[in-house]
Amino acid sequence: MFIRTTLLSLPILLAVIPAAYADEQDLSKARDALQKQDNDADTEKALEQVFEAAEKNYSLLRKGGKSLNYNFDYSYYGDQRIDLIIQPTLDSEGVPSGSSTILNADVAPVASHTFTNAFTFDYGILNNLTISGRLPFVAKYDTEEDLTAYGLGDISGSLRWQPFEYVPGKVSQTYFGSLKLKTGDSPYEIDIDRNLSTGSGYYSLSGGISASKVMDPVVLFGSVSYSYNFSEENLNQRRGGTILDEVHPGHALSFSMGFAYSLSYDVSLSASFQGSYNDETRFVVLSGGETNESIAGSQMSGIMNFALGVRVSPKTIANVNVGFGLTELSPDIILGLSLPIDIEGVKPASGN
Repeated sequence: MFIRTTLLSLPILLAVIPAAYADEQDLSKARDALQKQDNDADTEKALEQVFEAAEKNYSLLRKGGKSLNYNFDYSYYGDQRIDLIIQPTLDSEGVPSGSSTILNADVAPVASHTFTNAFTFDYGILNNLTISGRLPFVAKYDTEEDLTAYGLGDISGSLRWQPFEYVPGKVSQTYFGSLKLKTGDSPYEIDIDRNLSTGSGYYSLSGGISASKVMDPVVLFGSVSYSYNFSEENLNQRRGGTILDEVHPGHALSFSMGFAYSLSYDVSLSASFQGSYNDETRFVVLSGGETNESIAGSQMSGIMNFALGVRVSPKTIANVNVGFGLTELSPDIILGLSLPIDIEGVKPASGN
């Protein structure tokens, strides 16, 4: 009972990082695409709820059960940009000699801040089948262009299925699938000189499996998933002297692993690593009446996360996580907060 109750507080962030949406020469905008997948919060709950299995055969919500969770996530990307003024060296006849001189070098720090407030609702269709919906609100700020954006992110829905009953001491498995809609502001439809995107710009279908095992007082967990990203056509977005017509985002293979440790009835800690491989993204652009293709190569990304769960009331556990990126296009800093919202006492008004 002690281990079951305490480990309910362990936040497990299973990141699935989508493909970058800019070309090879635009790394700053490519970083904006490296956001946590919408099904991550759902997978996190599926792993956390496995520790409730001491009281029931399955670790998901019971049939007809409901839960509402609030998640706050902050990510920061920092970089240094160098602006150079280079003048070619001329000989006595005014012909370039092949060498050049740097007249001015200016190093300026740039940063991108992303704040996400998300509400996730879960409903138990069966004792071993749960459906979820996630509603995110995104705020972004880019210091390089001095741009700010507020708006709805990409809404997603997911389904979690536990085919086998939970058996203490055995590995628990949960299969999940999710569909992400392009409800946020698309990076392929906005004016990139005046606006920032709040969504990925394309539909995405994901599926995978998560597993965990309790080894008192440690819990081991892991997950693997695959994301299929749908292409977008007829975009007609102007980018400099070209027009972006089509985007074929690369698919992604993601994995996560980690462990959680219970310090006491009220405090628990966890550490996890998330990585993903993103296939190349292909862009079709129109320039001077000609059709050309630009390809952003495949990418590997990784994030390290540490989390603390603290019981703030008999029924409420606050989860706080801190993380950092291990690759160039991963976030430099990640902060998160997760809180359950009590909806058990919410009942319809009389006469409705």
